[in-house]
Amino acid sequence: MKRSVIILAITQCSLAFNIIYPRAISPTPSHKQYSSVLSSAAVANPETEVSEAKSILTRAAESKLENPDTVLNALECLEKNCKAKFKEDPAAFSQDILDNISGEWRLIFTTGTKERQKKSGGRVNYFPLKAIQTFDATTQPKIIENGIYAWDLPLIRFSGDWDFNQRKRKLEFDFDLIEIFGLIKIKLGRKDVAKIGASTGLGSAGNEKLAESGRRAFFDWISADEDIATARGGGGGLALWKRVK
Repeated sequence: MKRSVIILAITQCSLAFNIIYPRAISPTPSHKQYSSVLSSAAVANPETEVSEAKSILTRAAESKLENPDTVLNALECLEKNCKAKFKEDPAAFSQDILDNISGEWRLIFTTGTKERQKKSGGRVNYFPLKAIQTFDATTQPKIIENGIYAWDLPLIRFSGDWDFNQRKRKLEFDFDLIEIFGLIKIKLGRKDVAKIGASTGLGSAGNEKLAESGRRAFFDWISADEDIATARGGGGGLALWKRVK
């Protein structure tokens, strides 16, 4: 009975997502043909590239007016340069992420998982719903929440814990609690949560496979500062968040 209620509630949000998301998208195969600060300017060094990319992403997070293809280009550029910087000093790079990751982050832009990209024809855009992820690195275990909100009401919120592998800048997490409409809290096994997420479209089928094999879902973290955070999910998608607080 509990699972039926959960699936019904989550499906309603999933339907809303599937209705809104496809109408607010643009094709990505041509994103490299768009001129942007990154492609048109003479870039002197990696530090300049990182600065330019972060400027574009910060503007996008504030206004949602930057061309989606330019945002994707900036995300890819930032990822490339951050990977190189990580190799120079993994410990310092990872510690900087841990020092900045705690807080509430609103999902602004996502390419979606590879499976979702296939379904949508490779299209990406700004995320149309209010999705907030919260990370707390000060507790033990570290806490993660992921919710879809209507104004300040959490329609659906997943809660769990996470760890950060500093040698790989990999944030691994599990959810084991689902909250519906801010009223109903139901504790479930992590495999059950992954299965519900995959069956309703709010999660990746890859996360379900990871749970079945005893492994955790993950992000390969790219950056986190006082304004924005970026990462690549285990499903292959890139994401941009704006700090809420």
